[in-house]
Amino acid sequence: MQNDEKFLVLEQYRIYSEAKEAFTTRNFQTNRFYLITSLVLFLFLYIFFALTPSLMPLIVGSIVGMAVCVMWWLNLDSYQFLIKIKYSKVLEEIEKLLPANPYKKEYEAFCEAKKNKKAIVFSDFQKFLVIVLFCVFLVIFSNNV
Repeated sequence: MQNDEKFLVLEQYRIYSEAKEAFTTRNFQTNRFYLITSLVLFLFLYIFFALTPSLMPLIVGSIVGMAVCVMWWLNLDSYQFLIKIKYSKVLEEIEKLLPANPYKKEYEAFCEAKKNKKAIVFSDFQKFLVIVLFCVFLVIFSNNV
């Protein structure tokens, strides 16, 4: 490969790597938004439960909470899919043209750690948290209907 072609491939790789990192950062910001929204909603439900005998705010709030959890889950899935397909696969293809394959090596090391139960996948933890919050809102809804 000529120097110009090598530079072009390396530049494409750098740009795609930066775009993947920015996308991952947006993913964390979005998850933070959903987490804060869910916790604030849960706090409001607790305050309504403590202060008023009315069941309607609890029912409506729990329905909203469940809807937020469903949107959060869908968002997690879409981000994971896009990161795996849009960025990781493309970076792997570009890496074939480079002398080193850092993303491939990182992924292999991650898979090995996960297989040996030495790593907890953050996305799995996020989905577990969404399920727990959904169940909490479902219990609140069920107890007040």
